[in-house]
Amino acid sequence: MPGNRKTWNSFDEMRRAAEEGDAQAQSYLGVSYQTGQGVAQDYQEAVRWFRRAAEQNDTVAQCYLGFCFLAGQGVPQEVGQAAKWFREAAEQGDPAAQFNLGMLYETGQGVPQNFAEALKWYHEAAELGEPQAQFNLGVFYEQGQVVPQDFTEAVKWYRRAAEQEIGPAQCNLGLCYQTGRGVPQDMSQAVRWFIRAARQGDKTAQHNLGVYYATQEPEPAVAEETTAEEQPEEGRA
Repeated sequence: MPGNRKTWNSFDEMRRAAEEGDAQAQSYLGVSYQTGQGVAQDYQEAVRWFRRAAEQNDTVAQCYLGFCFLAGQGVPQEVGQAAKWFREAAEQGDPAAQFNLGMLYETGQGVPQNFAEALKWYHEAAELGEPQAQFNLGVFYEQGQVVPQDFTEAVKWYRRAAEQEIGPAQCNLGLCYQTGRGVPQDMSQAVRWFIRAARQGDKTAQHNLGVYYATQEPEPAVAEETTAEEQPEEGRA
């Protein structure tokens, strides 16, 4: 995604800039209509502004416009058009568009299914820090899909996504520590990552934690300390 995005002092100033043809202002105005920030939510109006900015090669608008076509939000759903706009932005280095284009290639929506192309775009996005792409790339390496199976490489990408709070990546990283795949086996690290994933609602991590705690013996020292704390204190003034 390009840097040096502009800012405006007020919503009205941004709207004027958009009406005068500023692509970044048009893109931001589209986001405002899509989310209902500062204006009444209006998906069709959002698409109108995204399209104007996208036609001026604004990658953020191109990615948003692709999403609108993918979701049928403000326009009839048309996955081929979604792929077109994602590609426009992806080829200019927009990581969100690269991830979305990878998803289309992986699932065969709007483009012929092609796992090698999916991997290519996930890798591009992952290198730019896109966390969902990092997670998906980790899955490709763990499963040996398109690339040789490589648990160390899987762990590398799971960790990058996990550190950006992607729950399934945290869970998978925990499983790698639990089984010793790609990292030395370390149950304390496994539990640490399961807890972080479980707090985000990851069901697999919650299950794994439940199994772990169910198999643990209570520590005698802890039990004795608890019992002592429950005894009434005597002889205190």
